[in-house]
Amino acid sequence: MFRQEGTGASLEGIARRAGVAIGTLYGHFPTRAALIAALLEERNQVLFGYGEELTKGADPARALAEWVRAVVRHAAAYQGLADQLSVGSVELGESCAELTALCDRFTDRAREAGALRGDTTGADLFTLMNAAAWSREHDTPEQADRLLDLALTGMLTTVPPTAS
Repeated sequence: MFRQEGTGASLEGIARRAGVAIGTLYGHFPTRAALIAALLEERNQVLFGYGEELTKGADPARALAEWVRAVVRHAAAYQGLADQLSVGSVELGESCAELTALCDRFTDRAREAGALRGDTTGADLFTLMNAAAWSREHDTPEQADRLLDLALTGMLTTVPPTAS
C-alpha cells in the first residue's frame, strides 16, 4: 500500500489488507515510522551494500554521483518517504546514521582525490538526496534529475555523465 498510496497510507487499510486487526498491527509496529523501518530494512541493506561497493571504485566523482542517484531513486520509491527521512525518527535513525556515514566516506574520498569542492560535507549530500527525492515525488523524474545534475555540477570539480 505504501507503494500505491505513499507512506501516508491508512494504517487501518494496511491492517485490513494484511488480514489483521489494527491492534495487531500496532502491537508489532507501534508507530508508522516503525512499520516503514521494517519495510525498508532489506532494501536499505541492499542499498548500503551497493554503497560499500561504490566506495571501492576507481573514480571517486563517478562513485559519489552514482551513490547520490541511487539513494534518490531509493528514497523516491514511496511517496512521502523523503519527508519521513528528513524528520529523523528514532525508528529510522540507525538507517539514517548508516546513510550519513556512507555520505561522509564518499565526500572524504572525492575530496582527497580533488574531485569535490573542499567545503562539501556528507550532511550536504544527505540534504541534497532528500531534496532530490522530494522533488522526484512532486515533479517529474526528469526535472528532479536535471536539478540533481545541476547540484552535482556545483559540488564536483569533474562531473561524470548522468547514469541512464
